[in-house]
Amino acid sequence: MNRYLARRLLLFLPTLFGTLTLVFFLIHLVPGDPVEVMLGETASGTDKETLRHELGLDLPLWTQYTRFLSGLALGDLGRSLYEQDSVSRLVRARFPATLELTLTAMLLALLIAFPLGIIAALKRHSWTDRLSLLFSLLGLSMPNFWLGPLLIIVFSIELGWLPVSGRGTLAHLILPSATLGMAMAAILIRMIRSALLDVLHEDYIQTARAKGLSEQKVWLKHALRNSLLSVVTIIGLQFGTLLAGSIITETIFTWPGLGRLTIQAIQTRDYPLVQGCILVIATSYLLVNLMTDIVYRLVDPRITYGK
Repeated sequence: MNRYLARRLLLFLPTLFGTLTLVFFLIHLVPGDPVEVMLGETASGTDKETLRHELGLDLPLWTQYTRFLSGLALGDLGRSLYEQDSVSRLVRARFPATLELTLTAMLLALLIAFPLGIIAALKRHSWTDRLSLLFSLLGLSMPNFWLGPLLIIVFSIELGWLPVSGRGTLAHLILPSATLGMAMAAILIRMIRSALLDVLHEDYIQTARAKGLSEQKVWLKHALRNSLLSVVTIIGLQFGTLLAGSIITETIFTWPGLGRLTIQAIQTRDYPLVQGCILVIATSYLLVNLMTDIVYRLVDPRITYGK
């Protein structure tokens, strides 16, 4: 286990390095000039060149890249071109909001998916099963950029029950988390149902029934636990998807998180800030995948990772 974790950590750094390198060069290929965004197109050429020199944007791209890597090695993510503040400080200020939204969306998805998935498997081919699968289909068919405005129209504008945007109270969290977590809930419902049905004909299930255990114990203690591996995989992958998907949701609900900050940085061509945001998102995604592998061992002690 320790050697496996060591190997994963060794792969962690090259993966992160590759991601940041790709983002660095792609963001510089995006049309637009951060100097023109800051000064406006009507600014004089002298002013533009002066600001470009002050920001270091007149240097060759390779020199800018090596400066970025040198600063990153020292824990310095640079300074925002547009905000004129430390990238680290800006990211730290926004990341808690994104983490709050992501965890709430995941919790909501689990609270919806596990009961519906288990009931759908218990009552296979019944109307309950069909309704659960219909709900799953609707959840997969509704993208965030459509579902979010729809929820705003219904629950905020028409009914007036919940705030339209912003962050502060629990009420502000309901619509964004529902928008973000719906697709994950839809995927998990199908996965839980399918995983439970796959293990029902295993020998240990028949043995548990032969021992006289109740159906509830057979399903919850034996079938559900042994079907969790595939579900844990999806949860781990979807957590990273939620972090990335929060960009759209945060923009719709004006949620002051990392996703909205990333969009603002892209719009203003704020290269250091974009790189800092992507660094945090990519690191979070890789850490979640590593934690998922560790959870595998907790769910099924028979899993080994080599000596």
